[in-house]
Amino acid sequence: MSALSRDDVAHVAMLARIDLSDAELDRFAVQLEQIVGWVDQVGEVATAEVTPMSHPLPLVNVTRPDEVRASLSADSALAGAPEAQEQRFSVPRILDEE
Repeated sequence: MSALSRDDVAHVAMLARIDLSDAELDRFAVQLEQIVGWVDQVGEVATAEVTPMSHPLPLVNVTRPDEVRASLSADSALAGAPEAQEQRFSVPRILDEE
């Protein structure tokens, strides 16, 4: 495992456009080195027998079946609208033509 230098942290901070003080660069270099070490430890775990999964809990689709059923007609849906045009709600334009 290679050590992260203060210059590495400064370079990443520059790429992320984060202005860090000298004290922050020193502190983050130590903290990031610890994080990289922990990631290496996780990588050492024997996972050959573990089945890959997208979620730690089994997920079930909870949507209802798509069924055709009675709904409002266009006239009754537009009955309370302040303005309607060609069986559609009419609203003020908020964007230009462009």
